[in-house]
Amino acid sequence: MTEQAGPRELVDHVVRAEEAGFDFSVTSDHYFPWLRSQGHSPYAWAVLGAAAQATSRIPLMTYVTCPTFRYHPAVVAQKAATVQLLSEGRFRLGLGSGENLNEHVVGGGWPSVDVRHEMFEEAVEIIRALFEGGHVNHRGTHFDVESARLWDLPDEAPPIGIAVSGERSCKLAGRLGDLVIATEPKAGLLEAFDRHGGEGKPRVGQLPVCYDPDRDTAVKRAHSQFRWFGSGWKVNAELPHPDSFEAATQFVTPDDVAESIPCGDDPDAFVEAVRPYAEAGFTEVALVQIGGESQPAYLDWSEKTLLPALREAFG
Repeated sequence: MTEQAGPRELVDHVVRAEEAGFDFSVTSDHYFPWLRSQGHSPYAWAVLGAAAQATSRIPLMTYVTCPTFRYHPAVVAQKAATVQLLSEGRFRLGLGSGENLNEHVVGGGWPSVDVRHEMFEEAVEIIRALFEGGHVNHRGTHFDVESARLWDLPDEAPPIGIAVSGERSCKLAGRLGDLVIATEPKAGLLEAFDRHGGEGKPRVGQLPVCYDPDRDTAVKRAHSQFRWFGSGWKVNAELPHPDSFEAATQFVTPDDVAESIPCGDDPDAFVEAVRPYAEAGFTEVALVQIGGESQPAYLDWSEKTLLPALREAFG
């Protein structure tokens, strides 16, 4: 998470994750942290370039980038193609419709969710067109593209993942996405994705976890840095500032957080937290360890304990 570590530390983390044997890696793409206690937010794409050079095996992925406000979709296509070349084919472009928290910085307000979905669909279509090569001219409802072309285009374009939360986003993901991304283990989302053309495509879930040898310490850290997560994306997409999330989550207790996030060092608890994703039909799960400073210890524990337990349980 770019929200909880500086750029050099993030590169160190993905290098160690590769050594530990993780199957893939993801990075958030933020301008602000969710809460002040997280304390960071470097530019994800610079980190990705460094990570591409510092690693050799582990796949990289944005989780997720909003291609409609801070970034014009033509620019997203260019930098995704570049990271795909730098990583020698290990990059996947995860896309989503964004949060006010990060996109408000360029001004222009935060439109209704229907408008945001229209913008997002148009942006994905532009990115797809640029990945196909040649010049692209586009006069759309929300974006213009004037004779754009990707001059450094990989032989294989980055697969596009689309974050979903309901029927409309699942329809878009099925039609324009190469994979689907979800933050909850809801089989209904995957069923909707399949109905709209997603059958057979990868599906990636997200699970926050908080490893620490002392469970109380883990719960305290999870509450301090991740209590915003339980608010749901209808709320999380709208709030404009970390102080807004502080206020919105002031009554969330450590026990509330521990009910939804596995905390401590019992691998069975982590395995059981992953199980609903496996049962729902997800093919990959991104485990988000809470706390930047805790990453080295978590990665060491994962190599020795967690990953073997997960592979024994799920193959």
